[in-house]
Amino acid sequence: MQITPLSPAMGAIITDIDLSEPLSDTHIAELRQTWLEYQMIVIRGQSLSPSQYLAFAHLIGEPDTYPFLKGLEGYDQITPVLKREDETVNFGGLWHSDTTYMEHPPMATMLYAKELPPLGGDTLFASQIRAYEQLSKPMRTMLEGMVMQCRSDKGETTATRADRIEESGRNADTAFQATHPVIRTHPETGKQALFVNAAHTVSLDGLNDDESQYLLAFLFKHQIQAEFQCRLSWQLGDVAIWDNRSVLHYPLNDYHGYRRLLHRITLKGDKPVFSPTQN
Repeated sequence: MQITPLSPAMGAIITDIDLSEPLSDTHIAELRQTWLEYQMIVIRGQSLSPSQYLAFAHLIGEPDTYPFLKGLEGYDQITPVLKREDETVNFGGLWHSDTTYMEHPPMATMLYAKELPPLGGDTLFASQIRAYEQLSKPMRTMLEGMVMQCRSDKGETTATRADRIEESGRNADTAFQATHPVIRTHPETGKQALFVNAAHTVSLDGLNDDESQYLLAFLFKHQIQAEFQCRLSWQLGDVAIWDNRSVLHYPLNDYHGYRRLLHRITLKGDKPVFSPTQN
């Protein structure tokens, strides 16, 4: 198994491993540790049936269903992420962390590249551990312990899934809402991460509306600085896994006229919490 970092901030490419073959406990532990260290890994050159893809997901965590879309026939936990040749809006096409409007957002998201445009369709990722670390100490102090409201029905976000919901939707009229800490303590590494995201965070508790919106606007801009990012240029057969507890992602929509299809699996997570750092 070869590991090549993608950027100084986060991300790594992994080669020389076949996910269709049985993996030893040592390989699984190494993959998981690499994922925790780099926050996003992409495993190149895979050829997986839905059963094999789902079996691999079970080695990393517990697959979940997506609340708004039906999965593949016979594999409800595998959600097609599709943009057709005649469409101009891409699914999830804004900076976000997946489904933070749920009480237990996913631990991780996995994408398997099935069909790609000849050029474009990259995905950007941003480390929210780096974003937290680059806040000033007074700002970190103010945010630590603050809570936010997240909703599934922010207008711009809803528009990015409209085509797919019309095609294979469920719970289309349901608005999910959850309260989470602004700064989240990673349950495995203990690191602190900024947990707001522009797609789902609507307000900050304890502030009036003007204060909330001004502070959120600052945080939304701060958390996607180029220095916190890596960029994945997809190849057919890539399997990407990122840590939804500490990473934002943004699928670029620069390939109009071409079809792009990835298969998504999310892995169940726990209730986000903030734990003060012990000095």
